[in-house]
Amino acid sequence: MIYNKIKKILYGGDYNPEQWPKEIWKEDMRLLKEAHIDTLTLNVFSWAALQPSEEEYDFSRLDEIMDMVKENGFQVCLATSTGAHPAWMAKKYPDILRRDFNGMKRKFGGRHNSCPNSPTYRKYSLRLAQKLARRYKDYDNIIAWHISNEYGGECYCENCEKAFRVWLKKKYKTLEELNRVWNTAFWGHTFYDWEEIVLPNLLSEHFEENRSQFQGITLDYKRFNSESILECCRLEYEAIKKITPHIPITTNLMGFYKGLDYKMWAKYLDVVSWDNYPANEDSPAMIAMSHDLMRGIKGGQPFLLMEQTPSVTNWLPYNALKRPGVMRLWSYQAVAHGADAVMFFQMRRTVGACEKLHGAVIDHVGTNQTRVYREVQALGAELEKIGQETLGAVTEAKVALYFDWDNWWAAECSAGPSCELKYKEEVLNYYEAFHSLNIPVDIVGPEDDLGSYKVLAAPLLYMTKTGYDEKIRKFTQNGGIFITTFFSGIVDEHDLVILGGYPGRLRDILGIWVEEEDALPSGTENSFVYRGTRYPARLICDLLHSEGAEVLSTYESDFYAGMPAVTVNHFGKGRGYYVAARSGKAFYRKFLGDICEEAGIQPVILPQEGLEAAERKNENGRFLFLLNHGNRELEVKVREGGKDLISGEAYSPGGRIFLEAKGVRILKIEEKI
Repeated sequence: MIYNKIKKILYGGDYNPEQWPKEIWKEDMRLLKEAHIDTLTLNVFSWAALQPSEEEYDFSRLDEIMDMVKENGFQVCLATSTGAHPAWMAKKYPDILRRDFNGMKRKFGGRHNSCPNSPTYRKYSLRLAQKLARRYKDYDNIIAWHISNEYGGECYCENCEKAFRVWLKKKYKTLEELNRVWNTAFWGHTFYDWEEIVLPNLLSEHFEENRSQFQGITLDYKRFNSESILECCRLEYEAIKKITPHIPITTNLMGFYKGLDYKMWAKYLDVVSWDNYPANEDSPAMIAMSHDLMRGIKGGQPFLLMEQTPSVTNWLPYNALKRPGVMRLWSYQAVAHGADAVMFFQMRRTVGACEKLHGAVIDHVGTNQTRVYREVQALGAELEKIGQETLGAVTEAKVALYFDWDNWWAAECSAGPSCELKYKEEVLNYYEAFHSLNIPVDIVGPEDDLGSYKVLAAPLLYMTKTGYDEKIRKFTQNGGIFITTFFSGIVDEHDLVILGGYPGRLRDILGIWVEEEDALPSGTENSFVYRGTRYPARLICDLLHSEGAEVLSTYESDFYAGMPAVTVNHFGKGRGYYVAARSGKAFYRKFLGDICEEAGIQPVILPQEGLEAAERKNENGRFLFLLNHGNRELEVKVREGGKDLISGEAYSPGGRIFLEAKGVRILKIEEKI
């Protein structure tokens, strides 16, 4: 739907002229146009200005801003401003204030500060969204609506406790069923009245923030909280959609944000957008995995990079500058993995409060003479040259990597087996290997179809939801390769152990029985040999027995020396692999490289250190992205000929590209006739 209006990769970001005197606005328009900015996100945090009191609304300043940016030829992503409620609202209606995990009632302040189940918040956020949609519905430069901003957080107030009970009644119907799925016979927790149920936090079921004594209760609260906040988003979405059905609606997500089930959220957004703020130590693979997640939650559709910093963030322990070329490199990395927008926070650097030291296109000096401005300007010129070539292009992957928020929540709030067990880290171990091999990956969830894939990797599949084992069974029987790891197949969707031996419903597919799990303290390890090379076995070592699986590797030490560490089971036309311990990067690269070779999956381009390669395809053609994350020049041999969209340089099949440090090439591949 968004492609009806845009003609190139969107370029721009958050602009807050309401924070500045009007005499600066004209200069901003000049500087932003000179930087080739074409899209501005407006009105993100203006609720207090738009609604100074309960019945009073004032859109005069926003009217001026909207008219100014339209006259200057900018497209607008118009936000609803509901990410932070006004101070008067908190004073008059304290039900809008959240209660923290420790039971403390919040006062007015910060953002993400509204209880999602507050009648006050839902009433006034909905009303504001309706008023904005009615007022600006005829502005033809609005290309998208932006609901609220970076939804997140939790609330444990009375509103939420009452709503949680209603949610549970709808889900489980009877107390008998609720008591069963929560296993409340344990520790005498049986409930005889819905009103006896309280929220799980430090006042009740938690002995620390991430560890619960009743995981089933905590798991359901996390689902409830995610759905409660989503319901707030949906109320605004539906109100706006009735008034402007032709304008797509989004809200900016945050990659691997643990608190909200983005796979569910994506169903209710017209287009996915997200904010990319890597930590200084994040690897290129970690950043790429977040992009692939955002593409994956909407079934492989392109997404919008709604925010990134042009230079520096302001909340990391050490806020290092992006070195020259890195902003450009990371922007094209987003495009390589599915982005049809490259947007920044922020256009002009604010003078006060917590984001005054956050980077911007226009710095405090207020000129076009900064390094950052010149880099932004140069990238903008390149994006204009690329035009609409890559818009709507998709990634065609033969490897699926499973990720599920329920599994994430359940695995990490469990009391055991190790405090160092982190679901995202285990998924990243596998993703990094595929990434280093230049093998495209789709990140999939439990509802996604597996028919187009040759390999499905599901590290740490602790939770096997009802029916998902059948999906894996069919996939494998039909010739697919299924890979999973230690601590998999343990529980069902209620976090109840699946009886009859681990890995539960996956046992026949994998041809093994896991008897015990040994959690190794940090700094200790076992080892195994795979195809002639010794690799470490860390974190958790499953003690397992073959039930038909071929043993590829065995442990080398401790009392379980000689027991299987890596196995493969032939199942139907396919195979099921089990890796019984965490290992290291060298093992994952070798192991997954072998599997891809056996499956006939070719890399986009031959791998080498520092090189990232990705492909996208649309009706305009096929595009090969080459990105050099290293600090030295790379020589890259291309299999197919093509022309670089940025420089216009042509390359013949088998030709060589000399890719400078932090350099980028986007080759439009010449298709054979």
